[in-house]
Amino acid sequence: MKFIKSLYLNNFFFYVLIGIIGLFVCAFIFPNMYNAVWLVVLALGTFLVLDLLILYIAKTGLEAERITPEKLSNGDLNPIKINLKNHYNFPVSVKIIDEIPFQFQVRDFKIIKTIKAATQKEIGYDLRPTERGEYHFGALNVYVSSPLRLISRRFTFDKDQMVPTYPSYIQLRKYDLIAFSNNLFQYGIKKIRRIGHTMEFEQIKEYVQGDDLRTLNWKATAKRNSLMVNQFQDEKSQSVYMAIDKGRVMQMPFDGLSLLDYAINSSLVLSNVILKKQDKAGLFAFSKKVENRVFAERRGSQMQKILETLYNIKTDFFESDYSRLYVDIKKNINQRSLIILYTNFETMDGLNRQLPYLKGIAKSHLLVVVFFQNTELNSIINKKTTTIQEVYDKVIAEKFMFEKRLIVNELKKYGIHSVLTQPENLTLDAINKYLEIKSRGIL
Repeated sequence: MKFIKSLYLNNFFFYVLIGIIGLFVCAFIFPNMYNAVWLVVLALGTFLVLDLLILYIAKTGLEAERITPEKLSNGDLNPIKINLKNHYNFPVSVKIIDEIPFQFQVRDFKIIKTIKAATQKEIGYDLRPTERGEYHFGALNVYVSSPLRLISRRFTFDKDQMVPTYPSYIQLRKYDLIAFSNNLFQYGIKKIRRIGHTMEFEQIKEYVQGDDLRTLNWKATAKRNSLMVNQFQDEKSQSVYMAIDKGRVMQMPFDGLSLLDYAINSSLVLSNVILKKQDKAGLFAFSKKVENRVFAERRGSQMQKILETLYNIKTDFFESDYSRLYVDIKKNINQRSLIILYTNFETMDGLNRQLPYLKGIAKSHLLVVVFFQNTELNSIINKKTTTIQEVYDKVIAEKFMFEKRLIVNELKKYGIHSVLTQPENLTLDAINKYLEIKSRGIL
């Protein structure tokens, strides 16, 4: 039974069979061909038996192993590797059909390769998950054919393998060194103009080109007879909270990911930068109530705690309750902190409903509201209009884009900082805003 389940006839066998049928048809017209056609049938049967023997005589003709990351990175390309080892003493053709998790909806996965005799080969492909959670791989099916190509033998490996998908830790590694870099143009991060200094004096050092001339220490300069400057360091141990709105407004998808997942990925990367800058990173998510809380600390295990909390954020996309958010922040965050709120406002009416609570938060903390541009509207705005309906659509799209800019100005009137960004630029823009606030010393 196991032998029958692993045996498959290749297309080449059927092509030969169709050719033989054609020869039999010709034999009715030319009877002298009849015996020769039966010789062809005998030859096909002989090669078929020979193909069976050379494929099945070896108990372990081929070994294969699927190598996956310990966890997948949400929204990024994750490499999946397949190691193949050919134990046959002849080259084989392999067709790989990997049973990819159902979340990817890939129904035509197929890789065809040739492996030389008694050699090993590594084959790779990429997967881009767009949801957090558990991803279950099925069996790794490898169909092996000999040079005769009449039949295939199926080998099955690595059944029921589960890999969790976490927030984008690949982005986390990408920006890991950015907290220590003075070259803010790297990775597209803009240079920030420093306005003033924090009050934490570090040392007096010799002037080098690029130092701020306003920090010259004239007494030390006179004593050393060379230019000396005061060096300051950023204030440390300041609390920074990422507040993630997991309500209905964050359900909108862009490039396969919801706005909520973009916010989660950005929060993970930003938390790492915050901790590298010696500040305390914390987070919480809210919808109908405030939950998924991690208090701002600077422990060595803080990043792991944040990663696990972000992985477990789940929502039914209810309408978010900003009054609960305001009360919870007033109750649980006593020290003045930087609060980076990931949310989305599409209209001024939507902002005005929540503005009293945002103003209340901004009285005690430095509040930054991060919300999103609807990039889908750009194609409508930039499209050349030819009909009345297209004109209406373009006007409405421009109105929505204009309202986003009005929201930025309205928040600015009440001393609330804002970041209006495209989803794909969210991480960079959030890091920029945090570094700007640190540079200006306004927290």
